[in-house]
Amino acid sequence: MITRKHLDRRTFLRGVGTAVSLPFLDAMVPAFAAGRAAAPPLRMAFVYVPNGIDMRNWNPGYEGKLGELPRILKSLEPFKDDILLLGNLTHNTGRALLDGAGDHGRCCGSYLTGVHVKKSTSDIRAGVSMDQLVAREVGQATRFPSLELGLEDARQSGDCDSGYSCAYTNNLAWRSETQPLPPVLNPRDLFERLFGDGADLSPEARARNARYRKSVLDFVTDDTKKLESGLGPTDRRKLDEYLSSIREVERQIEKAEHDNQHIDPHMPKPYGVPADFAEHFRLMTNMMTIAFQADLTRVMTFLVTHEGTSRAYREIGISDGHHPLTHHRGNPDMMEKVAEINTYHMQQFAGWVEKLKSVKEGDGTLLDHSMIVYGAGLSDGNRHLHEDLPTVIAGNARGTIRTGRRVVYRRETPMCNLFLSMMDRMGVRMEHFGDATGKLEGLDLA
Repeated sequence: MITRKHLDRRTFLRGVGTAVSLPFLDAMVPAFAAGRAAAPPLRMAFVYVPNGIDMRNWNPGYEGKLGELPRILKSLEPFKDDILLLGNLTHNTGRALLDGAGDHGRCCGSYLTGVHVKKSTSDIRAGVSMDQLVAREVGQATRFPSLELGLEDARQSGDCDSGYSCAYTNNLAWRSETQPLPPVLNPRDLFERLFGDGADLSPEARARNARYRKSVLDFVTDDTKKLESGLGPTDRRKLDEYLSSIREVERQIEKAEHDNQHIDPHMPKPYGVPADFAEHFRLMTNMMTIAFQADLTRVMTFLVTHEGTSRAYREIGISDGHHPLTHHRGNPDMMEKVAEINTYHMQQFAGWVEKLKSVKEGDGTLLDHSMIVYGAGLSDGNRHLHEDLPTVIAGNARGTIRTGRRVVYRRETPMCNLFLSMMDRMGVRMEHFGDATGKLEGLDLA
């Protein structure tokens, strides 16, 4: 007889005002399927970087199996077998076809929608983004159909001067052609959205509550002990690692909020946001990892600072604004600084890839069961080019993407062809999307 107790996939650890989802455990495989490999869900995410890329230091001089990677991609070398580098994908809809919201507004507004966004002070229109099309189908199985995250708000930084400009440069995800989904920027807001209430509290109320705050895990201690008693050793280890990652996120948030007490209060920073870019990035992606691991969502977008940002990166010795630097007009010093910023961004992304690869799940890793697109809506930021967009996919989408290669397509191949293929893997079958001419060939071919 089979006596192993089956644990429901939607089991929560519950406490007062708290519900903590669980990672994918062996005990969630039905007893009659104990001899078969578990089948974790497939996840999809987009990590968007602004202002284009220094393509001289992005594109390798070869195709096929990945060897030595160029300067910007260098931090991904330990994960060469886990990435796919794509060339010559284009967003024709980002170009100035008729009118438009400027190159930065068009490239961001069209990135996941595949439509040409128009300049209008009274009528903001994009299109339903592909992540939301997927979320409509797979989101019913998770607490959040999708999560939209970011690191900076154009309205606070002064990098946009009108409603339409802010709408297009500040948002990747669009629920409808007139409804963007603004990203969550504050780590505390994200944590409380994932694990508890209080996201709308004022800074003063949060400070008062913090004096009495216990770890969210302290509220579910009884449930945790009860659950652990019925788990095998492998599942107990997985659960311990997962709960430890939640405690680490709590610690990072508390440290960030403590450090921000010494920041000039006139700075336009959301409450609780780390002053350090790398720390902010790491904190948000740690929570993205937990959200995937606990199956809180299977679809995410991450805007790594908004399009057109003039953010400076003093932590790496660059006091000039990012956007002005990209209009270098061939100035070697400015071009070098752009390459340094691009490299710095990629180093943070590589840290997240490493994190995803370290999480064991089923017969592989969390990275194996994901497809994470890192890219931009411009290639050369100096000339505002919309062709040969920098695009790398991390994760093999449960073995349906053959990684470890560079594939260069015919010039002007629509980026939307890739999106059609990704939607297909997520179980969303569409004949047309944006300006796609068909699914992207060669993702899984030998």
